[in-house]
Amino acid sequence: MYQKIALPNGVRVVCEQIPYVRSAALGVWVLNGSRHEPQELSGISHFIEHMMFKGTERRSAEHIAIAMDALGGQVNAFTTKECTCYYLKTLDTHLQTGAEILADMFLHSKFAKSDLDLERGVVLEEIDMYEDSPEDVATEKIFEECYAGCALGRPILGSRETLEHITGEDLHRYIAEYYRPQDTVISLCGSYSQDDLDYICELFSEMTGSGRNEFVPAVYHPSTVTRSKDIEQMHLCLGFEGISMTSEERYSNALLSSILGGGMSSRLFQTVRERNGLCYSVYSYSISHQDTGMFGIYTALNKETEERAIRLIREECVRLAQDGPDRAELNRCREQAKANLLMGLESTTARMNQLGRSELFYDRASDMDEIIERYDAVTIDDVTDLARRILDFDRASICAVGKVDEPAYYRSLLQG
Repeated sequence: MYQKIALPNGVRVVCEQIPYVRSAALGVWVLNGSRHEPQELSGISHFIEHMMFKGTERRSAEHIAIAMDALGGQVNAFTTKECTCYYLKTLDTHLQTGAEILADMFLHSKFAKSDLDLERGVVLEEIDMYEDSPEDVATEKIFEECYAGCALGRPILGSRETLEHITGEDLHRYIAEYYRPQDTVISLCGSYSQDDLDYICELFSEMTGSGRNEFVPAVYHPSTVTRSKDIEQMHLCLGFEGISMTSEERYSNALLSSILGGGMSSRLFQTVRERNGLCYSVYSYSISHQDTGMFGIYTALNKETEERAIRLIREECVRLAQDGPDRAELNRCREQAKANLLMGLESTTARMNQLGRSELFYDRASDMDEIIERYDAVTIDDVTDLARRILDFDRASICAVGKVDEPAYYRSLLQG
């Protein structure tokens, strides 16, 4: 059973007590990500995430690192296209100390120029690191191109051109405008006392601001993207317009992805890898946002086998859309989804993530029994109908990374 507290400033605190563990996980969730940024400040949300660890008025970056290590705790953060999360996990006996450090970082970061210049270099190295991963390039570039012209399509990390002009004043102004109390959720899970909860509520009661962040709806455009890289394998990503995270079909969508390319028993793995030996890796995935989504298929293989592999992938998609799944594979994937969900929630951090994300995007915590019921309610017809709408090769997209041919060649492969 979870508890929800609305602070006077609009911050929501959601918590779930698990008395038989000794750890507690605390997260600060903000409904702000790269899609909320002005184009000239692309990457600023992720940059702020980095700079939160570089010191406050009371603590240096080294002080923060030493203090958290001394607690035996773990502290980290991540930025997505729609939210940012700062979180920690520690023993229950150190929860208040850890929470005070996290709140100090979140509310009182200094953003000194010397730290800013150093961390800018770190973020640029992170951009280069992603460029050195062809799999990341393929999955990122297809999304960027399909949503080109929309803020949602811009990269989370930003670019060298936008990052080099961002100042400490820009960071402070951005936080004042986009880090709003009503868009902020504090998520707590694990072993804690009422005193701990009261203290955490007090810490975040000083957050100021009003209103809610808004975004411009994104529009999917079928696209063909190629990126030449001098590497041995071809990295291919097929994309289709998917569903939003609020869609009632999200449970059918999860099972569709699992059936098509979610594991070793999936159709794509068995056909492309096991029966034909064309690749080492092939899988499907689904990315959902508040207003849209993408359903993707990724594989990496030799140049000589890419045409045959894409043909087999297309055939499996068309077959699934036409005939639907059989009952055995639907039930197998259903049980796998339920097991992954329930086993994942044995971690206090995973439960904190589930609690915080649900409150942030759905304004309520997800009840596990309700989620299980929703998975159990998915029928063969539900998956088939969704597959017919999503796996539409007339509106499919493709990205190829490696020793690429002309875009028209890859477009022709999609058409069969």
